Amino acid sequence: MTGRATRRSWFIWFAAVTVYLLAVFHRTSFGVAGLQAADRFGVGAAALGTFTVLQVGVYAAMQIPTGVLVDRYGPRRVLTAAVFFLGLGQILLAIADSYPLGLVARAVVGFGDALTFVSIMRLIAAHFPGRQYALLAALTGAIGYVGNLAATVPLGLLLDGPGWTPTFLAVGLVTALYAAVVALRVKDSPPGEPAPVRERVHPKLLGRQVAAAWRTPGTRLGFWVHFSTMFAPNVLTMLWGVPFLVQGQGYPKATASSLLIVFVFGSMIGGPVIGGLIGRRPSLRMPLVGGYIGGAAVMWAVLLGWGGTIPVAVLVPVFAFLSLGGPASMIGFALARDYNPLSRVGTATGVVNVGGFVATTISALAVGVLLEWTGGTFRLALLSVLAVLAFGTFRMLVWWRRTRAVLFEAEARGEAIPVQIRRRRWDAEAPLPVSS
Repeated sequence: MTGRATRRSWFIWFAAVTVYLLAVFHRTSFGVAGLQAADRFGVGAAALGTFTVLQVGVYAAMQIPTGVLVDRYGPRRVLTAAVFFLGLGQILLAIADSYPLGLVARAVVGFGDALTFVSIMRLIAAHFPGRQYALLAALTGAIGYVGNLAATVPLGLLLDGPGWTPTFLAVGLVTALYAAVVALRVKDSPPGEPAPVRERVHPKLLGRQVAAAWRTPGTRLGFWVHFSTMFAPNVLTMLWGVPFLVQGQGYPKATASSLLIVFVFGSMIGGPVIGGLIGRRPSLRMPLVGGYIGGAAVMWAVLLGWGGTIPVAVLVPVFAFLSLGGPASMIGFALARDYNPLSRVGTATGVVNVGGFVATTISALAVGVLLEWTGGTFRLALLSVLAVLAFGTFRMLVWWRRTRAVLFEAEARGEAIPVQIRRRRWDAEAPLPVSS
């Protein structure tokens, strides 16, 4: 879209972003409910980790199909289905009294969650000019963290008060009913613009659509940016943050839940700041990513190397910095938007969104397994986070170099490029292969 967004487009975005707020609430609810889930279902650390691994695994597996579904059926239909399945999953969790049924419930939540973010990004791409894309993506993430905030102390108080079944049943019913609002208020196209032609996608064409997005170096770079930046905060807020603080550091549960709020406010403040900055100066995108990853490595070294109980005065700034991983991961979506045609943005966004959740799945499972093997030693178990961070950073640097080579070639042909860059000594002289 070119020009200015209409008031109606802003209303549509707000109706849609409310779904993301609900999705983040349901996604992160186990960050507080994890210990109660262990008691309710009678499971240990590895089995508890399976809840998040399954939920996030379903989310990651559905990202590319979601992108294709959005491009084929439109974001309104997909988003309506998303909010319905989110509510259904929490209703199932409310009545679950066995470990297998609890797993099914979290898988349904993961399925609904998976349909959400890509749909909203596609709506933003259609309703707002390109210069506002990064800012709207960041604002979407910031509002989503309000759901994360609700999933900390407020959810903990409800679980300690009314209890498991009334709490999850109520939030599930409210969420499912919101599907009617989405169906009535969200529109795929801005007023006055024709609806896009949506042709049936055949399997071969589907494969070509995904392959075309994956072969685009900017998409691949976005994948590894997302992989490297957003998984570590997810691991803490979705599952292992409260157990680490309660069982590993000896803090009361209420204090641990309160400390996780730092992630919420850090992301809510950092998201619009980073989004506005890269919207005005796209050339800062990768330096910001590099700065965050370097700082995150230092923060994890502090967490894992501190002798004895880590003071609150140290945990707060460490968590505040790590919380910027969510806003930094939005840079991956801006890359997908810049390097793909609008007809493929949904698919490319889905590809990018796989990255962080694959990393979350791997890391959450590794922490649970290592806790079992080490007898509950969190410092050793959380070393797996640093290993995943190192691997993702290496792959990101590979694709940063390849994307730069493609940009230099396009610039030499006289084509418009999304970011002005200067050649460095380490840049390739010709485009590098994109097969690995």
